[in-house]
Amino acid sequence: MILARVVGTVVATRKDPRLEGKKLLIVKPVSPEGKDEGNYLVAVDTVSAGNRELVLLVSGSSARMADGCKDTPVDTSIIGIVDTVSLDDPPEGKR
Repeated sequence: MILARVVGTVVATRKDPRLEGKKLLIVKPVSPEGKDEGNYLVAVDTVSAGNRELVLLVSGSSARMADGCKDTPVDTSIIGIVDTVSLDDPPEGKR
């Protein structure tokens, strides 16, 4: 799974018929601390995420297992909206 922030939307007037009615969002992977990491991705939204929300992504075959994505040509799906992220302190000597 990938932690990411929603940063935009994609509007496609012509697309594969299996993507009709699906919302496409632009997401940017982030670290657990919220810092940008990696490149932008386009993901199918399965949870009604909004702009600037922190979300969970899955990619590859897992993306096609998300709700409503079976037999659709997707590589990345948004499967959750994140409320909070917390990290435990590493054990002493492991910093």
